[in-house]
Amino acid sequence: MSSAGHDPSRPAFQDAAGRARYRRILRFASRHLAVTWWFELVLPRFGLRRLAERTRARRMRRFARGFHALALDLGGLMIKVGQYLSSRLDVLPPEITKELEGLQDEVTPVPFEGIRALAEAELGRPLDRVFTTVAPSPIAAASLGQAHRATLGPADSADTGLEAVVLKVQRPGIDAIVDVDLAALRRVGGWLSHVRLVSDRVDAPALVEEFARTSLEEIDYLNEAANSARFAADFAGDDRVSVPEVVWERTTRRVLVLDDVSAIKITDVEALAAAGIDPADVAPVFAEVMFDQLFTHGFFHADPHPGNIFVTPVPDAVDGARPWKLTFIDFGMMGEVPTGTRTGLRKLLIAAASRDGSGMVTAMRDLGVLLPSADTVGLERAVSATFARFGGMGFAELREVDPREYREFAGQFGDLIRSLPFQLPEDFLLVLRAMTLTSGVASALDPSFNLWDSVEPYAAQLIRDERGNAVQDVARRALDAASVAARLPGRLDGLVDRLQDGSLEVGSPRIERQLGRIERVARRVVSAVLFGALLVAGAVLRSGDDVLGTVLMVVSAVPLLHALLAGRGR
Repeated sequence: MSSAGHDPSRPAFQDAAGRARYRRILRFASRHLAVTWWFELVLPRFGLRRLAERTRARRMRRFARGFHALALDLGGLMIKVGQYLSSRLDVLPPEITKELEGLQDEVTPVPFEGIRALAEAELGRPLDRVFTTVAPSPIAAASLGQAHRATLGPADSADTGLEAVVLKVQRPGIDAIVDVDLAALRRVGGWLSHVRLVSDRVDAPALVEEFARTSLEEIDYLNEAANSARFAADFAGDDRVSVPEVVWERTTRRVLVLDDVSAIKITDVEALAAAGIDPADVAPVFAEVMFDQLFTHGFFHADPHPGNIFVTPVPDAVDGARPWKLTFIDFGMMGEVPTGTRTGLRKLLIAAASRDGSGMVTAMRDLGVLLPSADTVGLERAVSATFARFGGMGFAELREVDPREYREFAGQFGDLIRSLPFQLPEDFLLVLRAMTLTSGVASALDPSFNLWDSVEPYAAQLIRDERGNAVQDVARRALDAASVAARLPGRLDGLVDRLQDGSLEVGSPRIERQLGRIERVARRVVSAVLFGALLVAGAVLRSGDDVLGTVLMVVSAVPLLHALLAGRGR
């Protein structure tokens, strides 16, 4: 029988358990979609809109609690889905995100015999021929895999220089479970694409595919090992960061063997103090390292929760050197920021550090977060008000704010966001997740930690870098223009001589174009000189008159744009 027309969201499952799992997920989704359709679309047509609005929050919480229970019971990707939904503040109401934010990827461990069998099948030999010891009890058990401490055998230890390692093994049968879960999610995404209430707000099938891509990467341990190596290369020679070494000879798609780098959990304040490490010193370094990943390298750890970061003491540190370093582990969930997006993020960071609501909204539009048609006047006002009230506060100060004020701000801001054509581009969700976790970890280390204290100097450096790049570009253009201008007298003399001796065939359109180019070059030279003068004057004046200096530097953008763009398209 031909397979043409086969629907990938309706796979032929190999066992009854897979079919039952698939149907259970779809039953849950269809039931809650039917409830939403009835309350949000049908009742308002019969004049019962107020009833729908009055019960909306309760229905959202009921859905979130039901999904929370379903995810814990099924495991697999469902826990990842819950964590994913909890961070979709752009498209989901707080009644859902709040309920799901505490969903942890911690499940009952697989019996060691199942782990042993899978590992031996992957490695092609008994475990006791690869490892001297393997601890039967896992040090971590998650929905996709679990990890055990082990000791390398003498031969591998001699080759790698490692002895204590971590053996990470996929949960047996997880490939089939992931296939079932993704098939069900694709089916639900297809349903949602036909519900205008949803499709006007978000491209559900695209979100499912984004989630599927990251999930499939996460269960491929060769991909995780490659991510680890790339991350290590980005921070090679950086005394702030270390990464566990991969034992490539004993690593496959389902088995990963790493150097055991276990140290002090980054949020274990008591252990840090006992080791002579001030947690308040760790917070800003951690923030800086995360900023470097996001804005410099464009390749970042997207799951920097406390369990994935250690503070490793450096006992032999020389005087004046930092006596500890940050050790990152678990590179299954990584984000990559394209160059264009990274530029937009830099603008966003600069606007945030400057408390510039208008600039922040413009950067959001440039990033593709807001569609060009979005009416952003209200958003600019809300962002500016948020900066004015909370912008410079540290975590300790924020705790002193009246909770009712938070609720009022959150309600107004959330309603406004959901009223706009607003959707995060691919990988931007991971950026938000990384930054949220960064702020949370830093605040746990130091309750008085103010993220702005780390953002502002970093943004200032970005401004200097961007300004330097712009000045260099204008300088190159100015030198080119000056070179042309320097050759103009000789060329004009030659042109006049040829006109006088009759050797030049006169074509008026050509002469007009030449003269036009000469005029444009001259104007660009003047613009470049004017830009440089305004920029330098603004930078000098800012030390004494911040307002005037800033105005001059902003105004310098006008001749800069003319110098860069004049003459294009002609």
